Amino acid sequence: MITKKGFSAYFLIVADFLREAKKRNILTNIRGSVAGSVTTYVTGVTHLNPFEYKIPFERFLNPERPSAPDIDMDFASDGRDEMLDYAREKYGEDKVAQIGTFGTMAARSSVKDAARAMGYDYSLGDKISKLIPLGAQGFPMTIELALEQENSLKKLYSSDEDVKKIIDMAQKIEGSARHISVHAAGVVIAPDDLTLYTPLQIDPKGGKLITQYDMHDVGEDGAGLIKFDFLGINILTTIAQALRRIKKIHNVDIDIQKIPMDDKKTYKMLTAGYTKGCFQLASDGLTK
Repeated sequence: MITKKGFSAYFLIVADFLREAKKRNILTNIRGSVAGSVTTYVTGVTHLNPFEYKIPFERFLNPERPSAPDIDMDFASDGRDEMLDYAREKYGEDKVAQIGTFGTMAARSSVKDAARAMGYDYSLGDKISKLIPLGAQGFPMTIELALEQENSLKKLYSSDEDVKKIIDMAQKIEGSARHISVHAAGVVIAPDDLTLYTPLQIDPKGGKLITQYDMHDVGEDGAGLIKFDFLGINILTTIAQALRRIKKIHNVDIDIQKIPMDDKKTYKMLTAGYTKGCFQLASDGLTK
């Protein structure tokens, strides 16, 4: 299936990154549906035997899935930059870049920016923007929606000519790209010079080389490059530091992958809700 879909090189590159991280004592982890792949298990990408836990492969990769498999590589946050440097050394500075992402004009910032650019007092733009409700995750607020939902904003729009002008202008710029920054994890590696596939620029804050196409345009459906996810995870750094201290103080080597799965003290802490600081286990929903 992997060969048929043309993803062999992708799997081998990911396996190489994780082997190198292990060599450098950078703690790594892989999560999600990739744990269903026996290929990633035997190449050392994942540490769980999917047969032992009856995890289906098809959720990760199947003939109908059009996009590339997505293997998020979690690295201890203090080792992530070192792994990015390794990618540049191995494949060439001109072939590796982090992915650019565009911050867009949201409803509230559109109103403030429109008011300022049109010469109105800051307080007016601020007053209007505060009447726009905050959106929920996955459901961003728009000016159009705010006018429907918020009566006080609707009244002000109908009765005040200046407010109407500002809101009308804000709607024209809403959703436009406001600034470019660096994607939290995405990295692309090209077979040739990256400039043959995507325009590049230097990140204005950190001086890194980034793509001027975002993750959708630089990927398979756009420029055709495969995206690799390098995530820096703080909890992995904490675990790695704890292991080093245990070694130093007690002279005991602990293999994080061989911790027993039936440890009663651990389950007692989990059921008591003592999960603060545990990656993906610390939310209110889980502690409740």
